[in-house]
Amino acid sequence: MKTHPINTILQGDCIETMSSLPTGSVDLIFADPPYNLMLGGELHRPDNSRVDGVQDAWDRFESPESYVAFTNAWLKEARRVLKDDGTLWVIGSYHNIFRVGAALQDMGFWVLNDIVWRKSNPMPNFRGTRFTNAHETLIWCAKSPDARYTFNYEAMKTLNEGVQMRSDWTLPLCTGAERLKDEEGSKVHATQKPESLLYRVILSSTKAGDVVLDPFLGSGTTAAVAKRLGRRWIGIERETRYIEAATRRIDAVEPVRDVALLQAPAKRSEPRIPFGSFVEQGVLEPGTILCDASKRYTARVRADGTLLAVTARGQHSGSIHQVGAAVQGAPSCNGWTFWYLDRPDGRVPIDALRQQARAEMAHHA
Repeated sequence: MKTHPINTILQGDCIETMSSLPTGSVDLIFADPPYNLMLGGELHRPDNSRVDGVQDAWDRFESPESYVAFTNAWLKEARRVLKDDGTLWVIGSYHNIFRVGAALQDMGFWVLNDIVWRKSNPMPNFRGTRFTNAHETLIWCAKSPDARYTFNYEAMKTLNEGVQMRSDWTLPLCTGAERLKDEEGSKVHATQKPESLLYRVILSSTKAGDVVLDPFLGSGTTAAVAKRLGRRWIGIERETRYIEAATRRIDAVEPVRDVALLQAPAKRSEPRIPFGSFVEQGVLEPGTILCDASKRYTARVRADGTLLAVTARGQHSGSIHQVGAAVQGAPSCNGWTFWYLDRPDGRVPIDALRQQARAEMAHHA
């Protein structure tokens, strides 16, 4: 029976090593495969200094056909080890991402998003012959159209200041203290990804305790972020020098110990709190006046938890949502965030009552 080596770097070829993992055992795969840059020689800046680009043997393939065969082989193993409701992320540049995307779709993966990572500090085009390559593309996909995959929508919205997270992410390249250097001050890995990128990937599409696999671990960014966020991880890497650097990096990470801090529950999974329960329990008295944020509209609380409001358009009664919509002449309204309650310490949305009730329920549980 195949074993499941958790929180371990496995040294070896990614395809052969993945074949040793159990089928359907991984919740998320993040893959940063070779880009097959096919550079014709060294790249120099205008002052003739050499650009420290990708010159490693692991990025070289004999032909486009050999790269396609390699891509199909590792994706086949990735699909096997991925749980039916797990997801796969692949990152690449224009050199390879279109070949990878075609292979994913040919293999039956269902593309959920293509994410543009817009680099806020890209390397310029020194020759001045093309536009500056200022982004890379991530493809996020499930195993099938009906997969019940994880997407932490509320967490992403909160990270984005309460607005839906878009598919274009502006994040800086890996620089400064985060960039791993060797004894001579050179980069340990030419394509080290920033932790902020992996933080968003892992937080968006896994839960605490999930297993995250990186079949091209490199400098260890995926494992370091997974450990920090309380996820279990498996890394596969061929090069000893990368494994040594990644091991030191991962060992230095202090994970968040309190699971409750790692992820807020999705709103739909939180217990339902009827507004009327606050009247039943005496938190609000019948006749309490609610208002909107600007105090343009007011409504009175009735004994059954409905509201009564009077505007130039007439009298409106119903739930907090119905009356909120009616006074605005809007088709719908979230009454929890529309209506406010005046308190001695200031005006607060009535949603504060709901959050307090949920916190008390969680404490007693």
